[in-house]
Amino acid sequence: MTGLRSAMLSHASRLAQPASQNCIDRDLRSASFGRVYFLRVKIGISSDSYFLALMRFVLMSSRFINIICEWSFAAILVAAALSVMLGSANTILAQTEDTFGDGNADPVKLFERGQNAHAHGDLLKALEFYAEAIKVRPEFPEAEFQRGNALVGLGRLAEAESGFRRAIDLRKNWSLPYSALGTLLVRLNRDAEAEPLLRQSLKLDAESSLTLRMLADIRLRTGDPKEALELSRRATNDKEAPVATWLLRALAERATGDKAAALTSLEHVLQADPANFSALMERAEIRLALGDNEHALEDLQAAEALTKKEKGNLSRLVTAYELAGKPEEARRLAQAAGLVKADKTSADGLIKVVGTPEEIEAANSNDALTSRSALEKLLTKNPDNAMLLACLGVSYRTVDPNRSLEFYRRATELQPDNADYATGYGSALVQARRFADAVVILRRVIAVAPNHYAAHANLATALYELKQYPQALDEYEWLLKVKPHLTVAHYFIATAHDYLGEYEQALAAYESFLAGADQKTNQLEIEKVKLRLPSLRRQIQLGQGVKRKPQGPAH
Repeated sequence: MTGLRSAMLSHASRLAQPASQNCIDRDLRSASFGRVYFLRVKIGISSDSYFLALMRFVLMSSRFINIICEWSFAAILVAAALSVMLGSANTILAQTEDTFGDGNADPVKLFERGQNAHAHGDLLKALEFYAEAIKVRPEFPEAEFQRGNALVGLGRLAEAESGFRRAIDLRKNWSLPYSALGTLLVRLNRDAEAEPLLRQSLKLDAESSLTLRMLADIRLRTGDPKEALELSRRATNDKEAPVATWLLRALAERATGDKAAALTSLEHVLQADPANFSALMERAEIRLALGDNEHALEDLQAAEALTKKEKGNLSRLVTAYELAGKPEEARRLAQAAGLVKADKTSADGLIKVVGTPEEIEAANSNDALTSRSALEKLLTKNPDNAMLLACLGVSYRTVDPNRSLEFYRRATELQPDNADYATGYGSALVQARRFADAVVILRRVIAVAPNHYAAHANLATALYELKQYPQALDEYEWLLKVKPHLTVAHYFIATAHDYLGEYEQALAAYESFLAGADQKTNQLEIEKVKLRLPSLRRQIQLGQGVKRKPQGPAH
């Protein structure tokens, strides 16, 4: 269940801050709560594998033992060649039974055990099996690839990179390691290295939706919206393309000047996800550019209700209200959110930040590098601006957690009473897996802001990761009271009860999760629950597990 714990960690972090690195929430739903990537792979057959397959087949049958003793090594090689010609080894190798009588010596068996643990979210156990399989069979590209995916899920990105590269070296005509490594390098802000890998992946699999989307994102951020549009169009040909792909297409269409097409793509996004902040903001900005202020303001008002006081999103809203000719709304929003103090306005009532118009525009850029660089320049001119520090905290959250923590710490020192900055600091600690430290900060936030949703969400994650399940359950129950349709909370409530041996409560929570889960978004979790339920019900029938003591009346 480690993968799903990581999933809730990622989800909770986004509740406290924007999803993108430049303070813009590009798409929450497509990430599916940051679920750890897992795709079961089949083992490819290499030339030496045929020989191994033959040996396994021979060892399965005792009547061949005398033959083996009598044959010379050359005769075995002849038999191996005949096996290749007959194609029988392919079938034999697919068999996963322990043909040697010792599962620990069979790399295929070890690999399958690793994949099973991986599919169930137990990444550490999966890593052990993958490592053992590689130890027995050093040239094992499938194991290297899955090991890399598990390491990504655990945040051990440097090791994951090495694993993907090893998989590529061992099997150069396989698209998945190229795509996985390219995606990882994009995450690490190493676009120049990622692009050729993604292009090679497309040569091997021209219809890979993920690869098309990642490459389109790179091309858009490097100033080539034309190719970005062509790639994103191909990606949206997939009927299962997530809203993030359609949003990326809209950004490319807007960048090429085709506002009408961008509006159509944004409509597609908002039909699937009416509460998508980024899509609302993109549409509002396009409508402002077209002079449709009335409908633009409707979008801005809808977007404002979704900000949850996230600083980057609020900053973008403030700018849009100013462009819409609503300086009072911009000032109201900024002051209410603590973005600036009441006296930080210019003579015309607009919000004042020391910097050139070009620097301010760049700070709001969709390009992470451009935005980050501009924010840092503005910070040199506004060294005590907590809003800029918080935005930089968001920007560095996934690429450099330590710098993110430092920016949030400074923002919190400047405005110690700002619950949002403190929550951002706690969220960054969760992202850095410093769960105990995060608990201390987040409990302080809740003490002064008991209804702060993001603080509760991050605290639930931190407590869960610390295996403090009873306390985590209290937080998840609180989240459900505030948001009854937060289906994923039922899953974590169920698993917490399961870990505690409280099987009846776990069963009830699993069933609540299944009743509300989305077949597409929560497919992996649904499969895991369905695998768990039969054995859980048997345990309950046998009277196993502990009974949770009924709680007395509240005092």
